[in-house]
Amino acid sequence: MPKKGKGKPAFSRRRIATGLQVGSYVKVADNSGAKIVKIIGVPGYKGRLRRIPPAGIGDLVVVTVKKGTPEMRKQVVKAVIVRQRRPFRRPDGTWVAFEDNAVVIVTPEGTPKGSEVRGPIAKEVAERWPQIANIATIVV
Repeated sequence: MPKKGKGKPAFSRRRIATGLQVGSYVKVADNSGAKIVKIIGVPGYKGRLRRIPPAGIGDLVVVTVKKGTPEMRKQVVKAVIVRQRRPFRRPDGTWVAFEDNAVVIVTPEGTPKGSEVRGPIAKEVAERWPQIANIATIVV
């Protein structure tokens, strides 16, 4: 009798090449008040001991605000990665890479804190996070 996969997510998601990791400084693409954040965690990542958790396009990460408005600074918040410099491959064979690494700050429920997103966001993010896609200007 085959074993059932324990601890697997309910949704199937193909693995995207991870371009960021814990410790990375990233630009914020929304108008929530934060400018630069540092990734401090990747919820749901179960890896090898002492391996630095990676994160890619569309992943939820825990960040701390390094630069921004005084109210936002030093806060620990959740964010979704919307752009990464590292090229990743789409199922149709095209390779996509952005000019910078960027995140959008979200509430614990997954709704964006800001009311607009500056710059393009990846199509993979728009599929997984429809509320971010609603306020985005360009979806690539």
